[in-house]
Amino acid sequence: MKKRQVVVKRDYATSSAVGNIRYGECQKNHAANTGGYAVDGCREFMASAGEGTSAALTCAACGCHRNFHKKEVLLGVN
Repeated sequence: MKKRQVVVKRDYATSSAVGNIRYGECQKNHAANTGGYAVDGCREFMASAGEGTSAALTCAACGCHRNFHKKEVLLGVN
């Protein structure tokens, strides 16, 4: 029996003066201290808590800070 990975896409976009910003997959290298390269597989940032709290900058899926997630600026979206 083959295992299949199911990815649920959610739209967690925040507004900005430039446009809408979406944070995609986590790019944190968890094996940097050993000289390797390994990412955790987190596909999209999901805030741990509501906006305005310190936990809003932590991903609920992988526990990394939002800065480790790929920033995507969506232009022309209102």
